[in-house]
Amino acid sequence: MDCSYFDAGRCRSCTLMGEPHRVQLGRKDAHTRALLGPVPGLEWLAPFAGAERGFRNRAKMVVGGGWRRPTLGILDAEGHGVDLRGCGVIDPAITQALPAIAAVISSTRLVPYSVPMRTGELKHVLVTCNPDGQLLIRWVVRTQDGVEAVRRGLPQLLRRLPQALIVTANLLPEHKAALEGETEVHLHGPETLPMRVGPLRLRLRPQGFFQTNTEVADALYRQGAAWVEELNPASVWDLYSGVGGFALSSAGANRRVTGVEISAQAVEGARAAALDSGIAGVDFLAADATAFAEESSAEEQPELVIVNPPRRGLGERLCRWLEGSAADAILYSSCNAETLALDLARMPGWRPVRARVMDMFPQTDHFEVITLLRRA
Repeated sequence: MDCSYFDAGRCRSCTLMGEPHRVQLGRKDAHTRALLGPVPGLEWLAPFAGAERGFRNRAKMVVGGGWRRPTLGILDAEGHGVDLRGCGVIDPAITQALPAIAAVISSTRLVPYSVPMRTGELKHVLVTCNPDGQLLIRWVVRTQDGVEAVRRGLPQLLRRLPQALIVTANLLPEHKAALEGETEVHLHGPETLPMRVGPLRLRLRPQGFFQTNTEVADALYRQGAAWVEELNPASVWDLYSGVGGFALSSAGANRRVTGVEISAQAVEGARAAALDSGIAGVDFLAADATAFAEESSAEEQPELVIVNPPRRGLGERLCRWLEGSAADAILYSSCNAETLALDLARMPGWRPVRARVMDMFPQTDHFEVITLLRRA
């Protein structure tokens, strides 16, 4: 894939831009194999590669320039806006909506925030799309005046973008390196964006986490479900269950599945997704994954544990619990192969028997890797 922004030096976010996709994938696969080291009996499945362009279902657009001619993209080294409305890795459903968003900024005179000057109102516009082309648009502003400006521009936005299912304003008053604040003001539409992922009907709340690449997320859940069916456990825990992708994919007849996620909003969405998808036998709890596991008795523990932690990995406490748990197998989905390798070193009683790289982030060094662990 080629990119004029990259070639001109205006954006280098996609560090592997211009390198053939098959070469990128081979490098990621080789890197993961080297990190995990030679493991007797470990079966490596062929890496999964989805589309190399138009795959990002979420755009995090920094707003720069002035209200008459705003930029939507990133900031340069001096803190000035660089417009990236034609970014090729973003889903076209999002890029096609950006001119209408820029027009609302101009018509409402929403002044973009200047990082060097620490003045202005509008910091970011965060846009998520689902496979049906519906949009979740979030305006990150500093004050209530910004919220009211977005509210004034809402009729114009909806006229130009009827596919905007949900519109919110997020308050981030502080000058700090953050994407969003804690307070979300709902301005239009339902509470959740439906995300169709294969047979699942997941639900995403404005401040919720969802995989950036819907096609690869579907492949990831399908791979996990295939391994679960092969093991056929009577009970499953999905720790860090998020919006419920792995838990709902793991459901089966006479199987008890429990998803544990610290975000209460994500848990609400996962429960709604279970109803939408017609899936029974799956419960979701709002709790810290490590504390939940540590407080369980041996009789309560499942046959299979699924873990899908953030980039920092599982950490020593959860690894120690898994090492002494009653589980027969672990399905570990990682977005950071380095912390996966560290966690495996902390659990010498487990060994990977299956592994597969999933190219969630083409054009970058980032990727997902899913592994199946059995007792050593």
